[in-house]
Amino acid sequence: MQKLIFLIVFLFSSSSFAEELSKEMANGRLKVQKVCVTCHGMNGQATGAGNSVIIPNITAQEKNYMVARLKAYKAGEIKHPQMSVVAQMLSEQDINDVAEWYSKIKIQIFDPERKNWRQYNK
Repeated sequence: MQKLIFLIVFLFSSSSFAEELSKEMANGRLKVQKVCVTCHGMNGQATGAGNSVIIPNITAQEKNYMVARLKAYKAGEIKHPQMSVVAQMLSEQDINDVAEWYSKIKIQIFDPERKNWRQYNK
């Protein structure tokens, strides 16, 4: 049995909270719903390909890293059959907003030996 069990706590699950999102977060949420959700889900958990490296989990990924990767796909510096096409559909603002959305998801880790939860914060 694994020592740690990872659970994802989706920060923006309530509809009342969605009304309080910043413009950047609200736009990111909409773009994720339209473009990213099929493969990466709303919470960054891969929803296809057996949850493997083919479609990586991007939950709580660093914003600057995501922006750099998406820009590299868009510029053709990184070649990938799906992501190269998807990145072409994103404006610079979309890239920033999508990265903001996924970077704000928090992870909690439960350690059964210590019987406690820890918030994962970068």
